[in-house]
Amino acid sequence: MEGIRIGIVGSGVSGLSLASLAKRKNARVFVSDSGPFRESAARQLESMGIDFEFGGHGRVLWESDLIVLSSGIAPSAVPVQEAKRRGIPLVGELDFVAPYLKGKRVGVTGSNGKSTTTALLGHLLQGMGRKAVAVGNIGNPLADYADLPIDVLVMELSSFQLFWANRLSVDVAIVTNLDPDHLDWHGSYENYVAAKANLLRMQQAGSWAILQGRDLRFFREAAHVKKVSLGANEEFPTEGWIEMGEREAVLWRGKTPKRLFSFERLPLLGKHNLENAAMAMAAFEVLGFDAGMAEPLLEGFSALPHRCEEVATINGVRYVDDSKGTNVAASVTALGSLPGVKIVILGGQGKGEDYAPLALAVKRHARVALVMGTEREKICDALEEAGFEGILKVRDMEEAVQKAFREALPGETVLLSPACTSWDAYPNYKERGKHFQRLVHAIREGEKFDESSERT
Repeated sequence: MEGIRIGIVGSGVSGLSLASLAKRKNARVFVSDSGPFRESAARQLESMGIDFEFGGHGRVLWESDLIVLSSGIAPSAVPVQEAKRRGIPLVGELDFVAPYLKGKRVGVTGSNGKSTTTALLGHLLQGMGRKAVAVGNIGNPLADYADLPIDVLVMELSSFQLFWANRLSVDVAIVTNLDPDHLDWHGSYENYVAAKANLLRMQQAGSWAILQGRDLRFFREAAHVKKVSLGANEEFPTEGWIEMGEREAVLWRGKTPKRLFSFERLPLLGKHNLENAAMAMAAFEVLGFDAGMAEPLLEGFSALPHRCEEVATINGVRYVDDSKGTNVAASVTALGSLPGVKIVILGGQGKGEDYAPLALAVKRHARVALVMGTEREKICDALEEAGFEGILKVRDMEEAVQKAFREALPGETVLLSPACTSWDAYPNYKERGKHFQRLVHAIREGEKFDESSERT
């Protein structure tokens, strides 16, 4: 790579990490970002001696020998189309980093549950004394771990990253589930699934994949990969399957059962997290470790922020932050996985999804839906079409939390699970979740002074 002119498109977290890796490999690096000037990114690039531009893509980028696309750059993006027109080679983030990764590799993707599954598997491996890290889309850019002596890399991989991938082979692939998501980026559900399927396509013969039984049909072409399915599927036989019993998860390989864990060991809310844990434990087994040895480590794992995270209990009402529920499937899962009646907060900026499945889940599991954001009318229309009557339109999060506090009864749950992105009102789902939590904590503090007046 020494002396090669490399253009990095994007100056976000992954773009800066890619630029740093290219610089360490003695390439001539240039970072180009079409967005407005960002002082923090500029300072980092200057400290590395890397030239850059904001506000568009100019001449220097087109003089590159190779253009590297940071996470999230779409195939329709201007630099992609222009590079193709000029005949400049393009490479995605994963392919650029893959040659420099050490140790065994686990790739985790799916529509929902990726971060929890990635973090949990990393937690288990670390607890067993392995030098393991949870990296990738979970927040630790993959390029930061290039050339490091690591036993196991547990990588959360997005559909955006996998779309461009051709060279990243993993020892174990986990696809937590597949539901429509990012259709505005991929153009169709079929294209979205194809990007996810790239993870198995790149695997070597004899590698393992942990999949949902209902999703096996999407991976028929990956016959070279040994599979474990969550739930048996007679139409698509596998080398193993996970049985979710009433109190424990069991891995079957042939006629031999292996208990993965007792459900009471897992301190996370929701049935969906039991599935996440079962997949993580199954991956632990096929990596050659003993799930029985790791089971006690489950008790020390904490929920990731904004993923069915319990915030507080006030007057017998539980408040749960699932701001990471940015698509319909995630919110449907949260509604169905948490016990009891819900007051649910919905809405934000949409992804072009159909809200009919969400409306049915709300009707089944919620008493009141507080709806906000740019998708408010579309969501309310779907709820009305489903015959749900407990609709309250609100302006913003403050009004939503205030009305939820007044509406909720002891034993019920106030659930923030918007089924939308946050971009109409917040920079990201984390800030939305933090705002929700601040409002809930403010209510709790106010109880000390006058509980009754708030409930009238």
